[in-house]
Amino acid sequence: MNITKAVYKTSAVDKTGILNDGVPEFAFVGRSNVGKSSLINALVNQKRLAKTSSTAGLTKMVNYFDINDSFRFVDLPGYGFAKVGKGQLDVWASLMGEYLLTSQSLLTVFVLLDIRIKPTELDKAMINYLVYHNIPFRLLATKCDKLSRAQQNKSIEIIAKELNMRKEFIILTSSEKRQGIETLLNYMEGVLDRLAQSDE
Repeated sequence: MNITKAVYKTSAVDKTGILNDGVPEFAFVGRSNVGKSSLINALVNQKRLAKTSSTAGLTKMVNYFDINDSFRFVDLPGYGFAKVGKGQLDVWASLMGEYLLTSQSLLTVFVLLDIRIKPTELDKAMINYLVYHNIPFRLLATKCDKLSRAQQNKSIEIIAKELNMRKEFIILTSSEKRQGIETLLNYMEGVLDRLAQSDE
């Protein structure tokens, strides 16, 4: 699949802003500073569609991007490093949960994990949440360009063991080197094709 058009749609700051208009959606979630914005930018081949920042925890809203006039990317709030009060973290958690549980168009949640770091308790909690609520997801290991091929393989084995999942369930990505971008786009194309067939 080639992405030829990608534009910012809107942002939800509370549950009233969550879109449910029937447009298929792929959501991206992960710890703050894991590379969500960079990956979205790499997928659409733009540098500034999704904002990136050296300040962890910048994404506080549910951000929507229209892709090819046919589906959407949804950038969910990062978690883990945000320097805000507990009350604000609760708001982020509730907004994210509201989206994940109420979106009628969500096809897959991509959970991003830094390949250099063991999955944290927050990562495990997010994955358990998705499993419990039967929400389809795939794991993406980001920043693979920071490691050699041998180190990548070792890290993926550690991540898979920590999460009790098969290595094949994890897609290796690098926004910098565009590693895994084509694999990820093809995966999304397959999901959209199956959706179209089911609607026929």
